[in-house]
Amino acid sequence: MSVLPESLALSGHIDLHSHTNESDGTLSPLELVDLASRIGLDAIAITDHDTFAGYEKALPFARDAKLDLLRGIELNSRLVLPESEGHRYVHLLAYFVSGEPSEGFRKWLQEAQQDRRERNRKLVTSLTDRGIDITLEEVEARGKTLAARPHFARILVEKGYAESIQDAFDRYLGESAPTYVERESESTEDTIAMVRSGGGVPVVAHPVRISLPSDLERRMLVQWKEAGLLGLEVFHSEHSPKLQAYYHELAEELELLPTGGSDFHGAVKPNVHLGTGAHSNIRVPRAFLDRLRQHAA
Repeated sequence: MSVLPESLALSGHIDLHSHTNESDGTLSPLELVDLASRIGLDAIAITDHDTFAGYEKALPFARDAKLDLLRGIELNSRLVLPESEGHRYVHLLAYFVSGEPSEGFRKWLQEAQQDRRERNRKLVTSLTDRGIDITLEEVEARGKTLAARPHFARILVEKGYAESIQDAFDRYLGESAPTYVERESESTEDTIAMVRSGGGVPVVAHPVRISLPSDLERRMLVQWKEAGLLGLEVFHSEHSPKLQAYYHELAEELELLPTGGSDFHGAVKPNVHLGTGAHSNIRVPRAFLDRLRQHAA
């Protein structure tokens, strides 16, 4: 039995969730395009956090490589639960399938980037107040157009304050850490509305991370659909085969577009591979992108 060459291994498959070093990934836009081409993906979406810079830098390389590249972005939002349960952060993927984002959306995005920078400033203060040697300038030097907590984590590891990226999050950067600083995020409904008004297709990313009971999860998806939600990320590196089947069925039941991707970040998440996820647990069919484009048309 013959073995397919690496360049054909993922023919017919796509990855709609990936990050470059313009946000919190480790590969440059060129390196990400080159990797996608080498492993034979038909298409990828670059979904950096709060920025289109990675997509825009990758586009000419993707054209040269004849790789179908989709403009995307990952946005944070806040779900407020009943008083006894606090809140959850809900990440939304927005895909701009049929045109450029509106000027209004770009202005809103600039405000979100400024909010992220203000959070980073407060996080530096929180860390230095506890005797940790770190500056905003060195974090932003690592973060290209968008500095984020993984950039903090790498510095903390390099300076010996943490043993690993995970240890840095556990001790300093995660939500339960004493030095954690929250971002001011808009509600999920308002974020969905902004994406729709900007010409994008809003999708709930990695729903498993929201950690809601199934009945509440379903109710929230219905509520978000009423607010303009159009899709649900079915395939993700953190979704087991059982969860993938569950979310696929839920998407069909609620008439939400199914999407999927690895959430590839490069070396910062070494067990997550472009196109195949964690331990080869995903294969996202080209049909998902075709449905996105049919809907946008």
